Amino acid sequence: MSFVDAQRAESLSALCSTPAGSLPLVVENLSYSWPDGSRALKHCRLQVPHQGLWMLVGSNGSGKSTLLRLIAGLLRPQQGTVVHQGRCALVFQNPDHQLLLPSCASELLLAIDSQRPQAERNQRVEQALASVGLKGMAGRPIHRLSGGQKQRLAIAVALASDAELVLLDEPTALLDPESQTEVLALIRQLTQRRDAKLTALWITHRLEELQHCDSAALMTSGTIGPWQPGSRLANALRKG
Repeated sequence: MSFVDAQRAESLSALCSTPAGSLPLVVENLSYSWPDGSRALKHCRLQVPHQGLWMLVGSNGSGKSTLLRLIAGLLRPQQGTVVHQGRCALVFQNPDHQLLLPSCASELLLAIDSQRPQAERNQRVEQALASVGLKGMAGRPIHRLSGGQKQRLAIAVALASDAELVLLDEPTALLDPESQTEVLALIRQLTQRRDAKLTALWITHRLEELQHCDSAALMTSGTIGPWQPGSRLANALRKG
């Protein structure tokens, strides 16, 4: 284990003793089965100890996407509980599945409280776009955005909604290598800001992405293993 990984492991061990009520996300004893009887989650437990970028890796069918939908409230748990601090937003693998309106501004305004004064709403649109590197694109038609820009816009929508927990379901899977790097760097930067409380739970199958998270865990057959340094988990999975 490298010195940096050792520091992360020691820090994580201390933080995991934090009272559950103050953690960004706590999942306890979560179970879910599909109508055909196949089980997606089995007594699943997960605690995110603090603000940052946390990653889950696992094979297809391990329950990763189902877990995010349960946390986001798109599915109802059949057993167990999900508790998170503040608002929660889900960013899909394909941004075309969640960007529904014609322009960047109209999409963002949909996520901002309509009771706020219009001037404030417009300002929040500009702030959200600037935070994801899309400054000046409020009037840009969404169909004219690249894949990477669409994913950035989907993240901006989450920020505009005042989400403190952002769930990302393989957000780089459909992007070119340059856009993959840009989106990962963006989320990493946003979760490191001290002036904004943002936690990201990121699902991936790209082992190289694990190098950039605060910690990672392996999901297998509906259960989640312990948090560990991403580089250590990546190396273990490469060795098989």
